[in-house]
Amino acid sequence: MPLADPRPILAAARSARHGVGAFNATLLEHAEALVSGAEAAGAPLVLQISENAVRYHGSLRPLALAARTLAEAAAVPVALHLDHAEDVDLVHEAVDLGFTSVMFDGSRLPDDENRAVTRQVVAHCHTHDVAVEAELGEVGGKDGVHAPGVRTDPAEARRFCEETGVDALAVAVGTSHAMASRDAVVDLDLVAAIAGLVPVPLVLHGSSGVDDETLRAVVAQGMTKVNIATHLNKVFTGVVRGRLDADPRLLDARKYVAPARDAMAKEVERLITLLGPDTPEVRS
Repeated sequence: MPLADPRPILAAARSARHGVGAFNATLLEHAEALVSGAEAAGAPLVLQISENAVRYHGSLRPLALAARTLAEAAAVPVALHLDHAEDVDLVHEAVDLGFTSVMFDGSRLPDDENRAVTRQVVAHCHTHDVAVEAELGEVGGKDGVHAPGVRTDPAEARRFCEETGVDALAVAVGTSHAMASRDAVVDLDLVAAIAGLVPVPLVLHGSSGVDDETLRAVVAQGMTKVNIATHLNKVFTGVVRGRLDADPRLLDARKYVAPARDAMAKEVERLITLLGPDTPEVRS
């Protein structure tokens, strides 16, 4: 099926007060695991490639085309999303490659410049029917705005959306990127306050640091798109490390990458199910 437009997916989830899993792929095997897990859960997926992953590979095109091939062959709707792009040229390349969603991260820019550049990105992307996510207040772990103590102001978030025309907004509510432990303290009252004022779906970055109970609670308070990367990398790498430790003579990468991919897919299925509605009938 064609790549999915995330806007109706997120709108429906927002209305029903359940979450949509948005997970990052750095390797082909990650992308395979994400799609497989979403298919097992029978729910939509936002498959994300970050600007950091692009730097790792040296270019966007190879991984993007592989991910797009997987997404278009999936049995569930899959949106292809460029995550945390600070380079406007990279945003334009993603649009040219058929991405259905991009996140322009201007959170390190001065406020006026962030709004101005975000408006330009929105204008370009909407011309090509591509959704745009932005961030107001950085999420920690990227030397940016989700730093400890930084929080998004609800009224300011509403003004930002109205002035820029973005389709989704990442907000700072207590999470931080790259957390290996799931003990982040999320301000649920703030989530509810922002959700009550902002006209677009909210996005939780740094969700790897949030435990299961809080993930469900934050979605119930109005968070819609839930980004997870580090937690899934931890699952994948843990299996690789265990296989290599168990057999120091192991050389064939397929013998340790394949079980890691399978474990990641199972955790993707579990997380998507956790974020979704309580009844299968609603999820379908």
